[in-house]
Amino acid sequence: MIKIRTPDEVELIRESGRVLAESLDLAEELIGAGVTTEFLDREIENFIVSNGGVPEFKGFHGYPAATCVSINDQVVHGIPGPRELREGDIVGVDVGVRKNGYIADAARTFAVGTVTDEAQRLLRTTSLALDAGLAAVVHGVHLSDVSHAIQSVAEGAGYSVVRELAGHGLGTELHEPPEIPNYGPPGLGPILATGMILAIEPMVNAGSGAVRTLQDGWTVVTADNGLSAHFEHTVAVTERGADVLSAASLEHVDRSGRD
Repeated sequence: MIKIRTPDEVELIRESGRVLAESLDLAEELIGAGVTTEFLDREIENFIVSNGGVPEFKGFHGYPAATCVSINDQVVHGIPGPRELREGDIVGVDVGVRKNGYIADAARTFAVGTVTDEAQRLLRTTSLALDAGLAAVVHGVHLSDVSHAIQSVAEGAGYSVVRELAGHGLGTELHEPPEIPNYGPPGLGPILATGMILAIEPMVNAGSGAVRTLQDGWTVVTADNGLSAHFEHTVAVTERGADVLSAASLEHVDRSGRD
């Protein structure tokens, strides 16, 4: 059953989303050649906590970090560690924030310095696929209309969507119904209704859509070692469309906790 959130609950999720968006802005400022993924994770966790939030990923089913930092052929769930970013890498940063009991979840993929034209095109296409998914969200449409919109943009550009992973509902739990695939025909599945909260997250590969999980039990990589990009927003369904809850608003987030 897909939960319908009250307007007050939506605003609580929006507050979590503001902290989350600002943490991703911080990641963008910090990312550069020579920066370690564990440094990014530590700075983002400190920022979340200093703004009254809790890093939702840390401890989730035993996950050891506050963020997922996934580089190049890593699709999602890359565990932060001593690895240094290099010029030309692309790096996906995925963060979940719980504040006042409610959760937002979002991700962006960043370029480290100057990247290849193909990497830039992949990032742009995946971001556009997310935009298409968001544009399809409105009260009264089928959930698969969102999935189809994402797939159409990604595959229309010659890329592949990852089919083993999907977006999801959320609110007081990180993963709630419904599951939101990034592919499928339109006109199927549940009807979206005002107050539903969705985490929409296209994961797009430059080559094959096939993936595998590394021995750490978390890191998902492309099967052909090609590049992958990941963008995500938390949104509320309304009669006017998607209300993006994981958007930054500087006046609502205290950045003074940064050292």
